[in-house]
Amino acid sequence: MAVRVIPCLDVKDGRVVKGVNFVGLHDAGDPVELAEEYGRLGADEVTFLDVSASAQGRATTREMVTRCAETVLVPLTVGGGVRGVDDVDVLLRSGADKVGVNTAAIAHPGIIDDVADRFGNQVIVLSVDARREPGQPSGFGATTHGGSRSAGLDAVDWARQAVERGAGEILLNSMDADGTTDGFDIEMIEAVRAAVGVPLIASGGAGKVADFVDAVRAGADAVLAASVFHYHTLTIAQVKNGLRDAGFEVR
Repeated sequence: MAVRVIPCLDVKDGRVVKGVNFVGLHDAGDPVELAEEYGRLGADEVTFLDVSASAQGRATTREMVTRCAETVLVPLTVGGGVRGVDDVDVLLRSGADKVGVNTAAIAHPGIIDDVADRFGNQVIVLSVDARREPGQPSGFGATTHGGSRSAGLDAVDWARQAVERGAGEILLNSMDADGTTDGFDIEMIEAVRAAVGVPLIASGGAGKVADFVDAVRAGADAVLAASVFHYHTLTIAQVKNGLRDAGFEVR
């Protein structure tokens, strides 16, 4: 399968924001305009994450998804504030192709089973916000609330359990690397790749084309980034050309 290149839009109160390690957030633009631009520039998918996940934010997300679905031709994944099957239903009806879950799935893992049973495995993306946690068997711990709280779970084992329950894809975000542009956490990608057979999206830390190549070599099926695309450090075409030059198939 071709490697997917995915811009990520972290949305708060209807605006795209970006910071480092999920703090110091600042405005990066209008989500619908950015999604349209990325679609034109060759993105394979666009991911929206509502980082505020307030009731107002979720309403804004629904409207945003509807607007994007009308104009953006690439698949849309939406996450943030999803607490159950009804939230997934609303987002899918609004135009999302896939829905990401994180905190609610950790609190109530049966949500994964329920969503997969009703809508199919291909709809549910488990977002694993992980950081290095020496007390965990793999050395990586799952977190909630934007990486600010340890979930007390081994991130690799949690990804494995979620796939067994029906998650069709893993979005693996390194909270330590997020926004740093110092490169993806290769050890983390390799550990999760060895544990699950579903598509794996690497996120957190991209700064140069070689970082994306390294992530795919480590086992990622898709690479996701925000800052380097929002601030024009790199283009989607540059990333795809770099992957192609390294011998990987891209669309």
